[in-house]
Amino acid sequence: MNSKRIRLIGLHSLSMISRARIRSLLTSDPELDFLTNFSPEQFASLTGIPIHTSHMIYRRLKDPNIMKKLDNYFRRYTILTWFDDRFPPMFRTIPDPPLVLYIEGHPDLLSNAFSLSVIGTRKPSSYAFPAMKQVLTPLIKQGAMIVSGMAYGIDQYAHTLAVHNGGKTAAVLGSGFEHIYPSNNLSLYKQMADHHIVISEYPPDMPPKKYHFPERNRLISGLSPATFVIEAKMRSGTMITVDQALEQGRSVYALPGPAGSPTSEGCHHLINEGAKLVHTYQDIAEDWFEKFE
Repeated sequence: MNSKRIRLIGLHSLSMISRARIRSLLTSDPELDFLTNFSPEQFASLTGIPIHTSHMIYRRLKDPNIMKKLDNYFRRYTILTWFDDRFPPMFRTIPDPPLVLYIEGHPDLLSNAFSLSVIGTRKPSSYAFPAMKQVLTPLIKQGAMIVSGMAYGIDQYAHTLAVHNGGKTAAVLGSGFEHIYPSNNLSLYKQMADHHIVISEYPPDMPPKKYHFPERNRLISGLSPATFVIEAKMRSGTMITVDQALEQGRSVYALPGPAGSPTSEGCHHLINEGAKLVHTYQDIAEDWFEKFE
């Protein structure tokens, strides 16, 4: 482990040490030199980590099989860390930024400032898809990159609209690349990995866990200046993502839906609370383009 970048990736790959703990270590030891300068006992004393966990961390990081696995990751994927110049600038501005990102596809898309996060229910109504097509297609054709989470429903349709209309799209996963979830549309995933970009802060061998999805939603909202909500129930992951977008200082747009529909309630609430109501693409475009015909 001959650089702080490699040390960070190694630490991040261990399930027994949290992102918050790593961030704390970076505050006290920005170079992560403790791995070479301290014993496991000293490290445990410094951090408050139990001694048996400290020994486990050291053993894992020196395990040839672990290093072989990391070498395989380096060959197969683009890996960006907090230390890298190419780390997405949008992520540097959010309260809980990722420290390591695994990427399939084109990392240069992460510097696209003209992006729009699109979120909504996994079980959309028949109203949602034609409304999305009408609003998003002109934005895509004007160069907007669509950011979403590859989930059933609104997410996958947003990605598909970008792909089919010659645009660009980014998916943020709640699992590692060796455990694509959901797996119902692997052809879409392959198209995105080949021609667009797929991102995960989870190591490739990490399967999906329930808490990953609300956690990754902060990255969906964080990757773009604005979040567009299509349909959402009041108590839903979509509404949690909106809270994260607002905490991050992002703009929020909402599509009104049919009165009385449960998936309209979230959007109507957001509009009442000050989100911009979207009737047509121009409601978003007028805020985004200096020149838009």
